[in-house]
Amino acid sequence: MAETTTIDLLSGWPAQSLFPTNELSSAAVAVLKSPETYRAGLNYGDDEGYLPLRQNLSGYLADFYTPGRKASVDRVCITGGASQNLACILQVFTDPLVTRTVWIIEPSYYLTFRIFEDAGFHGDKLRGVPADEGGVDLGFLETAMKQVESTPAETSKQPIKACQPHRKIYRHIIYCVPTFSNPTGLTMPLSKRQELLQLARKHDALLICDDVYDFLRWPSRPGVEVKQATATLPRIVDLDILDDEQDATSFGNCVSNGSFSKILGPGCRVGWAESTPRFIHGLTQAGSTRSGGAPSQMMSTIINVLLERDFLRAHIEKTLIPEYSRRYNLFLAAIKNDLYPLGFRLNEAVINSETVGGFFVWLRLPDGIDCQQLAARAAEHGVSFSIGPTTAVPRPLEVDLPFKNFIRLCSTFEEDHRLLEGVRRIALAAG
Repeated sequence: MAETTTIDLLSGWPAQSLFPTNELSSAAVAVLKSPETYRAGLNYGDDEGYLPLRQNLSGYLADFYTPGRKASVDRVCITGGASQNLACILQVFTDPLVTRTVWIIEPSYYLTFRIFEDAGFHGDKLRGVPADEGGVDLGFLETAMKQVESTPAETSKQPIKACQPHRKIYRHIIYCVPTFSNPTGLTMPLSKRQELLQLARKHDALLICDDVYDFLRWPSRPGVEVKQATATLPRIVDLDILDDEQDATSFGNCVSNGSFSKILGPGCRVGWAESTPRFIHGLTQAGSTRSGGAPSQMMSTIINVLLERDFLRAHIEKTLIPEYSRRYNLFLAAIKNDLYPLGFRLNEAVINSETVGGFFVWLRLPDGIDCQQLAARAAEHGVSFSIGPTTAVPRPLEVDLPFKNFIRLCSTFEEDHRLLEGVRRIALAAG
């Protein structure tokens, strides 16, 4: 890709120089040489997705998240990526006349807001929950949920969606990024995950966990040996599934939304969902899947070859983690050198955690600097980034949006010299 004048610290994209093009090409050739595989890939596919990929992926996920636990293919389906799957989850498991509220832990990934709005949740039905140092203010959330439930629900109209055996309509939806949150980088500790799950069960809520950054983790101290090994924390869905292992009829209260976008390439358009078997079956009964077949069926066969060759594990451990950790530390050093003297600050609790990761840096602005004015001046200097208010759940126009004293910077997309130059240009814009 030719360099552009504007340095892009806004887009939450992986590094294009790390796309495994040779391996993808080899896997595609292998698929297209095998009639058995290309016929499966070029057909509609099962509702649950390409079975060999589901089998290999369920084993891969079990090895990473819950070593020693037997993998279960019935808990995994293939999706068209995290965003496409979020829309499908809302299509199947929510109804704007029955589901009381969608709760989003904020600051949050702002491009999800429209997906919730498209599903009929806006205004008072789409609310923000503040994040504390543990990732979510549970006291605020429980109080707010009780207040909503104390208000009589709409009963004069029939539910929009027909009652179906594959469907459960949840009373609440909670959306979060528990590990290396976008944009703050916070990771929710085990106690918070357990308490949030119990709260979801108490109030008939579905936790939608965006777990797309989990594999991209490294020690916060430069020079420490980087190993992927296994996850240091269970996902919330792991906690939910383990409790429900004896109950085959349960929909559960959590779904993990995963994606190959951050670890192979977003253009692959392949992801996965993991939950209880009954929830996964229901999700695969979304009308668009029943009509069109499994999402990204052909690409699923190609990715499956990479899993069979154990390439994905090697790519994450030997390429992505070392390179992203190096860029991250380079980026932080530049911020401390060029921006700290001007009054900018990182969240020391996050960057000094034993393990850090993900794509983003959440930067507090000096007192007296307006994020919108800074972004406008930065654009004149040829650098772009996200401003804090965009990460807040939409409010009425007359309400002042929070996070005006923050900006979000992506550390993965640009190459070294442009990362450093981008920080320098922000300093010029702030000076």
